[in-house]
Amino acid sequence: MAADASRRISPVFLGIAAVTAAAGWAVWRGGAGTGLAEAAAVFVFVTGAWVVSLCLHEYAHARTALHVGDLSVADKGYLTLNPLRYTHAVLSVLLPVLFLVMGGIGLPGGAVFIERHRIRGRLRHSLVSAAGPLTNVLFALVCTAPFWLGALDGVPAGFRFALAFLALLQVTAALLNSLPVPGLDGYGVLEPWLSDRARRGVEPFAPYGLVAVFVLLMAPEVNQVFFGLVDGVLGALGVGDAESACGRDLYRFWWEADPVCAYAAGAGVTR
Repeated sequence: MAADASRRISPVFLGIAAVTAAAGWAVWRGGAGTGLAEAAAVFVFVTGAWVVSLCLHEYAHARTALHVGDLSVADKGYLTLNPLRYTHAVLSVLLPVLFLVMGGIGLPGGAVFIERHRIRGRLRHSLVSAAGPLTNVLFALVCTAPFWLGALDGVPAGFRFALAFLALLQVTAALLNSLPVPGLDGYGVLEPWLSDRARRGVEPFAPYGLVAVFVLLMAPEVNQVFFGLVDGVLGALGVGDAESACGRDLYRFWWEADPVCAYAAGAGVTR
């Protein structure tokens, strides 16, 4: 019975998913046009979907760790998808949401605590770290499926823009979290293959890796190069720059809206 409970999907996660689905339906229906009600629906839908993706990201780490030797992840509640069971709930959920609201970007959080001493083999350690970013890649493919499948007929513009922005968040999270920076999953993939001396030298910087990435992204030159790469990936998936930009514009309703985006969403324009 206890084993079943440790793997049962949490009511907390189901509640987040239900609210996200309801908000997505409201965006699809158009609500009150381009007014506050629709803006709130877009905000809740994107934020909720982003939190769902964070939970799935951490679940992927935990599930992979379970299969390669760390059975303790079940007892810690990581397999329930409950974000409140993470080692650092603030870092894992609230901080990424804050980054989203402040900058409109998908910076990853952390973390589930994996008992690495239970896992044997460098490749297995790398797989545990890689599972999270790969989940973001899969989420991005799902969000962009209507675009690269050419299935946008009948999709309301507001919903399409929200999906494009959500895809942008997933692509940014996958790319940023794949960087070989201490504290990020990209470094976790690389770390098992480093010498003990190299790992000890890098270890003091691990708590600051995520913050350092955020600060670097504030530099215009770095920001331009990075988001040029993001736009290139989205373009390959059929998502135009204007669509993701309009999605960000609709999400950040407290900013002055782009009249073109507001008109397109209100009129239900599709390409």
